[in-house]
Amino acid sequence: MATVHDVARDAGVSISTVSRSFDPRSKISPATRGRVLAAAERLGYRPHPVARGLRTGRTHAVGLLVPDLANPFFAAVTKSVQARARAEGYEVFVADSDEDPDAEPELLRALATRTDGLLVASPRADATVLREVLDGVTAVLLNRELPADEADEAPEIPAVTLDDADGTAQIVGHLRSLGHRRVGIAAGPAASWSGARRVAGLHAAAERWGVQIVELGDFRPVFAGGTQAADHALAGGVTAVVVFNDLMALGVLDRLRQRGIEVPEEMSVVGYDDVPLATLVTPALTTVRAPLDRLGRRAVDLLLARLRDATATGSRLPVELVIRGSAGTAPAEVPGP
Repeated sequence: MATVHDVARDAGVSISTVSRSFDPRSKISPATRGRVLAAAERLGYRPHPVARGLRTGRTHAVGLLVPDLANPFFAAVTKSVQARARAEGYEVFVADSDEDPDAEPELLRALATRTDGLLVASPRADATVLREVLDGVTAVLLNRELPADEADEAPEIPAVTLDDADGTAQIVGHLRSLGHRRVGIAAGPAASWSGARRVAGLHAAAERWGVQIVELGDFRPVFAGGTQAADHALAGGVTAVVVFNDLMALGVLDRLRQRGIEVPEEMSVVGYDDVPLATLVTPALTTVRAPLDRLGRRAVDLLLARLRDATATGSRLPVELVIRGSAGTAPAEVPGP
């Protein structure tokens, strides 16, 4: 790998001139700069991001906060963010809050001191706390919106989100077509913005389709949370259960199997996200496919546009119901606890 010494020798300049050539603020002649950059390109030399940051005031790194890296949803988003950021010459520092809203402010402050901007994925902290922590920070939200607050003169933070209203409408329409009239919701954390949107979307769609919705409770967005939700579904007298995410849905499927309930003959199960594990169980999981790769890439592009002072607006990505084996026609009798 070429070094700064190689570039200096090739271009016929000093090492300090090579360093200054990569700083757009330095007073160096265009001819010399061009000769140095051409040599660097020819030799495949790239300045170290930390050293470059010391000269330019930029770290060429971005921070990413996620609630749980063990969740396949956030693991996939993280990989997408890293791939896109590195393609643009940025490194990524990742922090995991372990689903703890109280840990988020400290983690965000730590990331902000080491990076040029922040990507904040599905934060659980409330809006007031987030606004305070992100004040003066170039940031983009993923799977969370924080609109402008005119009362506090707080600007909107751009966000990339999923079309959860359409996703939930697709779920209810599908279950209704299969004859389900009483459907349970196994919600995720009470602090989840996307979870609240999905619950609201399910209620709105159910009203249009004439379906009764039974709220089974809020559960941890992990496999064990789904295990608990399955028992609530059986006690709630529903014929289908819509689960906050696929990780929970896998727990639901496992618990129903333990209790001798056939899926989908006696109970239908629908997840959300379409993580790779959704196709590795029997029956394969009917779920809403979220474009996780696009979510991460779009968020990085939006953040870099903000860092370059370009016009940057948020976006909402479409989702799609993927029909597999875990949802079937409603049973003649409701399965009992």
